[in-house]
Amino acid sequence: MKPQSVSSVGVNAKALRKDEQRERLLLFGLSFPALLIVLLVIVVPVGWLFWLSLFNDAGALSTYNYSRMLESKSYLRIFKTTFNVSFLTTLICVLIGYPLAYFLSQISRRWAALGLIAVLLPFWTSLLVRTYAWLVVLQRKGLVNQWGIELGWWETPLRLVHNLNGTLIGMAHIMLPFLVLPLYGSMRSIDFDYIKAAANLGANPTKAFWYVFFPLSLPGLLAGMTVVFVLCLGFFVTPAVLGGGKVIMVSMKIETLIDLFFNFGTASALGVVLLVLTLGVLFIAHKLVSLDKVLGSGDGV
Repeated sequence: MKPQSVSSVGVNAKALRKDEQRERLLLFGLSFPALLIVLLVIVVPVGWLFWLSLFNDAGALSTYNYSRMLESKSYLRIFKTTFNVSFLTTLICVLIGYPLAYFLSQISRRWAALGLIAVLLPFWTSLLVRTYAWLVVLQRKGLVNQWGIELGWWETPLRLVHNLNGTLIGMAHIMLPFLVLPLYGSMRSIDFDYIKAAANLGANPTKAFWYVFFPLSLPGLLAGMTVVFVLCLGFFVTPAVLGGGKVIMVSMKIETLIDLFFNFGTASALGVVLLVLTLGVLFIAHKLVSLDKVLGSGDGV
């Protein structure tokens, strides 16, 4: 009886391994179309981009394009401008978006839904149309300057476009929903019994907010900041139109290298470096906040 039981256990183990392998093959077969799309859309273009960056102007394999970026102050200045604009845009979105998301999280769900529709309303209009609308509003003879002069707030038109000011205004307007949405979801998932408990322990509303509500909303805030910052790194249309050539970001430099100089090597190297820096930002953000904390447990969202 004992040898038979051992043999039967061995047969069952082999059968289970075969079933496991069969399920893995089945799952791989179901996911293969998606993996193929990812390979063709992401992996192959990025690999091709990296391959082009390894050729110099003479067509020989070299690290010239990367060493050139390290030695040239102009490229370092472009990367510095890109990160400065992204950081300032993220900061403006936080200053505007956090109070807005907090307000929406405190009102009823019906009114909050209407508020979120208003936040998402700009998505119904093309990015290019919104950018040129800001150009019309902020230019020297635009609505802002005309109203400001008529009301006596200033005497001469302010320079609100073709500089950093116009770029930040346009980018903050476009990026604001990307901060409000995850932040609102994080705030809605907060159990307000914690706030009541803080009040019962003697905390006034201000202390209850800073010591209880604000720390619990940090995962959503960090998630929104990461999304805004990463999207700003690759922005092209808004700084090109509202910056007037005075705010040059990496994407604009890549377009110039390809369109005017047909220099795919340097342009590819810029794209690879920007991709690596973006992945670095995402890695740091992943270490600071995890996805389950951002989305919450699902209760109250």
